[in-house]
Amino acid sequence: MTQTAGIVGGGVIGGGWAARLTLTGWNVKIYDPDPEASRKITEVMDNARRALPMLVDHDMPAEGELTICATLEEAAQGAALIVEAVPERVDIKRKVYAQIEAVNTDGIIASSTSGIMPTDLQAEMEHPGRLIVGHPFNPVYLLPLVELVAGEKTDPKAIETAKEIYASLGMYPLHCRVEIEGFLSDRLQEALWREALWLLHDDVATADEIDAAIAYGPGLRWAQMGTMQTFHLAGGEGGMRAMLAMFGPCLKWPWTKLMDVPDLTDEFVNKVGDQCDAQAGDLGPRDLERIRDDNLVGIIRSLKGGDWGAGRVANTHQKALMRIPGAEHPMVTQRRVVPVDWTDMNGHMNEGRYGQLFSDAAEVVMAAVGADDDYVASGLSYFTVDTTVKYLAETHAGERIEVHTKVTVGDGKKLRCFHEMRRVSDGELMATCDQFMLHVSLETRRTCEPADHVRKKVEALASAHAEG
Repeated sequence: MTQTAGIVGGGVIGGGWAARLTLTGWNVKIYDPDPEASRKITEVMDNARRALPMLVDHDMPAEGELTICATLEEAAQGAALIVEAVPERVDIKRKVYAQIEAVNTDGIIASSTSGIMPTDLQAEMEHPGRLIVGHPFNPVYLLPLVELVAGEKTDPKAIETAKEIYASLGMYPLHCRVEIEGFLSDRLQEALWREALWLLHDDVATADEIDAAIAYGPGLRWAQMGTMQTFHLAGGEGGMRAMLAMFGPCLKWPWTKLMDVPDLTDEFVNKVGDQCDAQAGDLGPRDLERIRDDNLVGIIRSLKGGDWGAGRVANTHQKALMRIPGAEHPMVTQRRVVPVDWTDMNGHMNEGRYGQLFSDAAEVVMAAVGADDDYVASGLSYFTVDTTVKYLAETHAGERIEVHTKVTVGDGKKLRCFHEMRRVSDGELMATCDQFMLHVSLETRRTCEPADHVRKKVEALASAHAEG
């Protein structure tokens, strides 16, 4: 059953939530008084439609319905989840909650605040038990982290329900167990930002140099492990104890100004703004967002291979999206978007990725006949011994494709599949693959007869496709 979410506020965060929810199958009603809200939300949705499906190797759920509402009450009514993404002022947020409670007394209210205490937010509510903080990170539709924080009056069940909801969206819900201003991530980010502002203020480095100091070094480490694990690893065999012994005394040196911040005078604000404008050059916000999205897709996909960090979250979501087809003819064994890291110097899909795509299709066939992960773990599988691939049309990043598979041979140890890759938008045949596999023992690495239940399903599938 399709669930409905209401969103109040359609800025960068609200629009990002709308994209994440809609593209994972939720119906979304969103309200924002800004006359330009519809245009802005549409532009965010366009970027998200391109980027989010590239994170997974299966088709996304059917897109939910996105409705831009004329009133806040219309957006909140009947919603199981109400996302509040309005400006960071307690008085504005409390007024919004009163309007929500007038029409909705059941749905979880999740504030996207970056640091306001939920106890302060829920102080004047009639039903405070359902208010939580659900603090995301931009872009919401790609970054998996969402910090969950309860107030003094929050029902623990609201946090548990929220965990299930956000996990189903392909996110990593981090329960911040202690209510504290700024929560966890923003406190860490702000410490770095304060120091960056001082370095720029004192003309120690420009905005470009400060960003380079992160982007080409620690930022790459932080993409897959945090500060504590990074420094534990830096301590070598002695771990964090060795790291603290070596560098602990440095923490007392006056290197940073973390408890202070430069005066945000008009002159300094313009200085920072001018340098950041120079960094961007001719690239507008949508251009930079697309570059950012492509980079994030590539990083997260690279982490999928090692089932690590954000890659593990994407893998878990991908498994939840996987659908095993029946004996229909042909079987749809892949339905997905071509990711940015599958293209070569010519701008189209690399030959090796066709092989991966058809290999992924074959694994779906294997799962359909019972040769799934558990079967492989038992020591039995199918190995490809021969493929013939024909490339018929160019394939580009962002294109939605399908693979239609027909089992042409299913006899004893033999399993042969004929795959057709087609563009979804117009049905054009883009590539074919004739793939021949043999059943093997992973212990001896030699061919052997499949288990009876697998053999029978393979034979039945080959028979059904021969008749189709």
